[in-house]
Amino acid sequence: MEEKKGKKSGLGRGLMAILGGNEMLTPDGNLVNSSGILPNTISEISVNQIETNPYQPRNDFDQEALAELSDSIKIHGIIQPITVRKLNEQTYQLISGERRLQASKIAGLETIPAYIRTANDEQMIEMALIENIQRQDLNPIEIALGYQRLMEECNLILEDLGHRVGKKRATVNNYLRLLKLPPEIQQSLKQGKISMGHARALITIDNPIHQFSIYQKVIQQDLSVRQVEEFVRNLNQPKTTSTKTNNSPQDVHIRDIQSRLGKHLNTKVQINQQNDGNGEIRLKYYSLDELNRLIDILERD
Repeated sequence: MEEKKGKKSGLGRGLMAILGGNEMLTPDGNLVNSSGILPNTISEISVNQIETNPYQPRNDFDQEALAELSDSIKIHGIIQPITVRKLNEQTYQLISGERRLQASKIAGLETIPAYIRTANDEQMIEMALIENIQRQDLNPIEIALGYQRLMEECNLILEDLGHRVGKKRATVNNYLRLLKLPPEIQQSLKQGKISMGHARALITIDNPIHQFSIYQKVIQQDLSVRQVEEFVRNLNQPKTTSTKTNNSPQDVHIRDIQSRLGKHLNTKVQINQQNDGNGEIRLKYYSLDELNRLIDILERD
């Protein structure tokens, strides 16, 4: 029983891995860090002694949800302690639990239960991001900005970032690509007016005028993701370079092949047919992940 108790962690395996090397077991089975603090011991700390987390990836909090959490805290108290690091004898800095801290202040609590950890700035960024992704309903832009900060401030490459947050490289890259969208479209995504599926379809449009035009159709006509993808396919469908009329049997045949290949490969396909029968097929890709995906499809076929 003592062995199981000593291994218990309040933050989960992900955050424990970030802090690896800072903790050890005492002879009586307690987990302590290099400063002798018991990380899994809950302490009551004055809410006025706790600074906010400067690396907090979430910027906007639902005030109605905060009020509901505050009412729950008044009745049941804090079920899950927050996590802080000690800056000096009188000051702590929040690592995770921003909503719980804010709601506790609204509820009028003078103290709050907390785990005390040791962590440097880089670990603070990682823990704040990972804790929020795992436990909060971040919008896609907040997640993307968190990933971007983690790469820039912790000097991580895409593969390392995916490993740290437990996501596939392609998934992380899809979030980061959202930051290339115009600010107005990003704001709509943050507010839930469009979904990530809409945004992923819009980002494949090279022409910003066409991109914004289809975005407006999404808002005005409440288009589904499938409808937007169809708009984008039609928009990206290249015109034949043949000198014959667009309604000639050959042109109709070429467009049909382009359409079928495009749907099969889920990307832009262009066929340039010359009069002597020679020609070329061009496939469009927007990242190395998409290139690898196309290669896998072609190798299978």
